[in-house]
Amino acid sequence: MKRRHFLAVGAMALLGANLATQAQADTLANIQQRKQVLVALDLGSPPFGMTDASMQPVGSDVETAKLFAQDLGYDLKIVQVTSPNRIPFLLTNKADIVMASLSVTDERKKVIDFSNPYGVIQSVIAARPDQQVKDYSDLVGKRIGTTRGSVNDTQVTNLAKGAEIVRYDDDATLVTALVSGQVDFMATSPQIMKAANDRDPKLGFEVKLVMKVFPYAIGIRKGDDALRARLNEIIAANLANGKLNAIFAKYNGTNLPANLNGN
Repeated sequence: MKRRHFLAVGAMALLGANLATQAQADTLANIQQRKQVLVALDLGSPPFGMTDASMQPVGSDVETAKLFAQDLGYDLKIVQVTSPNRIPFLLTNKADIVMASLSVTDERKKVIDFSNPYGVIQSVIAARPDQQVKDYSDLVGKRIGTTRGSVNDTQVTNLAKGAEIVRYDDDATLVTALVSGQVDFMATSPQIMKAANDRDPKLGFEVKLVMKVFPYAIGIRKGDDALRARLNEIIAANLANGKLNAIFAKYNGTNLPANLNGN
């Protein structure tokens, strides 16, 4: 989860100094002329982007990109990226837009523009249905597992005062600990909660508290106002018709929150 929220400052500075100030107001026209939209997608970041057994791209961002390309009326071409080079690929015109669980941050806003959010990464407290949790006071004395050094670790440490925080070195070990009953609660993301449910569906872990919401949106170049306006129309329509929620729930195991801005 950390890798999705922080971009290397050096890479942003190097590219942003020369490229971010250049207006790219013709990207929508370029897409229309090309009849194809180039979308930067990270296929190594499940459940947002990955490949299936047939080596075909799948994931919530992949499915969303297909939906948006269809609504734009043009073919989708996937430009495969990694977390560190998502923004550099955009700034060097290798992609028209970035859809790779790109969290909206003030630092990134200095270099690129964003559409309205179309999804969120949540930091949550999860447990079985029989665990009654109304607020953080209900967690006093409880054992809560989390991944060491993660955003979830920071959040639960600050919010769940009086709980026993049990830290594991990676998400896989955390899932094993939860499924095996070493801890009854986990501070994690809904994606990792879903992995625990996939391991043992009868346990039925669910979100009890949302500690923090990190919205993510489509990254576009500075000055692409026409493209941003069109993308915002598409996002609004697909939030209203439920298609974005259906995609999010399919891959994340929970519905989108009512407020995508994280407030």
